[in-house]
Amino acid sequence: MNPLLLDIPSQFETERLLLRVPRPGDGRAVAEAMKASMKELRAWLPFAQEEPDEDRTEANLREAYAQFIRREDMRLLLFEKSTGQFIGSSGLHNPDWNVRKFEIGYWIDTRHGGKGYMTEAVQGITVFAFTELLARRVEIRCDALNEKSQAIPQRLGFWHEATLRNDGLSADGSRLRDTYIFGMIP
Repeated sequence: MNPLLLDIPSQFETERLLLRVPRPGDGRAVAEAMKASMKELRAWLPFAQEEPDEDRTEANLREAYAQFIRREDMRLLLFEKSTGQFIGSSGLHNPDWNVRKFEIGYWIDTRHGGKGYMTEAVQGITVFAFTELLARRVEIRCDALNEKSQAIPQRLGFWHEATLRNDGLSADGSRLRDTYIFGMIP
């Protein structure tokens, strides 16, 4: 089946969160959250190596929406339902529509960390992948040194399937890094 023909919901909810694709105008809130979280994000994410700019962030989010429409990537923004405040980003990345395999990536505004929001979001996205997209496999990949990121798939029952040694460079390009792969199947 051609994935462009799939009717994929552009938003869904968990107990405390609204998860949706980016919309025009989201750049300001996302750039602000990134600025507030740079110290924590810089260690793990290549895009966090330079201060975010609102216009670049807005353009990036509009491209993410276009990728959603083309079914090339499904970035989701996370909002607290009770306040409407943006708290982080996640989504289903690197889709393989033949296998129906997806990778979940995530980051949270550190002002909202430690409240279980990201675990709740990843659990909701995993359920969404299996029920709405009929996924046969969902993966989470993270730096072997990123203990906070590892805790989420471990908490949710993903299997630690592999450690890829010297798999890539650290976010700042200064060292080789290992990658942990966690997987779940229906």
